[in-house]
Amino acid sequence: MTPRRIILDCDPGVDDALAILLAFATPEAVTVEAITTVIGNVMLDKTTANALRIRDLAGRSDIPIYAGCPRPIMAPIERKQSVHGGDGLGDIDLPAPASAIEAEHAVDAIIRIVRNNPGQITLCPIGPMTNIALALIKAPDIAKLIPEIVFMGGAAFRPGNSTPAAEFNFMIDPHAAQIMLTAGIPLTMFGLDVTAQALITKRWMDTVEAASGKVGRAAIAMLRAYGFGDPCLHDPCVIAHLIEPSLFDGVDAWVEVETTAPLTRGQSVAAVAPRHRPGHEPNCRVITSLDSPRLFDLLREKLISLG
Repeated sequence: MTPRRIILDCDPGVDDALAILLAFATPEAVTVEAITTVIGNVMLDKTTANALRIRDLAGRSDIPIYAGCPRPIMAPIERKQSVHGGDGLGDIDLPAPASAIEAEHAVDAIIRIVRNNPGQITLCPIGPMTNIALALIKAPDIAKLIPEIVFMGGAAFRPGNSTPAAEFNFMIDPHAAQIMLTAGIPLTMFGLDVTAQALITKRWMDTVEAASGKVGRAAIAMLRAYGFGDPCLHDPCVIAHLIEPSLFDGVDAWVEVETTAPLTRGQSVAAVAPRHRPGHEPNCRVITSLDSPRLFDLLREKLISLG
């Protein structure tokens, strides 16, 4: 297997942290060229610090981290109580970052890395798509150089989780999501249609914790403070797909985003053939199902392997 070379664009966030660790644990399938951060689960200063803290936890100082956009393109900044805790990582008191970010802005880093590696870099946004959209606006030539965007966001065929209409990432920056969806790049969408099926259980956490070292135990501590009840493991689904695509299945669909209506801002608007209209041909592979036991077996194995 040739590893997929990725830029992981994220807003850590507990489930982002798990996605980062899963990528680090699977070098045979995924090469993380860079981590870029964006406003989302918490403000940019915290998402960036959290990316550094997770990198330090895993001992991966070789991975460059670039800070990106501190606000959405046009939408107002949403300040809501986070299911990720006050610091974004469950308030488990991970050490402060021992390393620093790169000086280059995330948008410029995305453009540079893609241009220097045409056809080689898969973009994996698992937070609001602001950095991705601004890279496409600033350097539209890169669209033809990106082989695929595999992203977490939206809810094609079910209600939202941030509002009745909208999934969180699309709601935070609907304009960015719309720019990404209409850029003509091959897209694979991990929305709530599938990620809401990735339910973490206490029994699974207990099993992983008992067999883990420092990294795995920290991951489980974050998960225990995350969400309400049995929370969903949204973002790691993107990385799991790169490692083992057979875990998932989906449909080809036309997907765009409502950007203006107050009650439905961020809503995914989707149609599957033959329901779509001319001019609205499928632009996205929408993942709708997963093999949950195999997914959680993979996550358990990889978290334990990190020590």
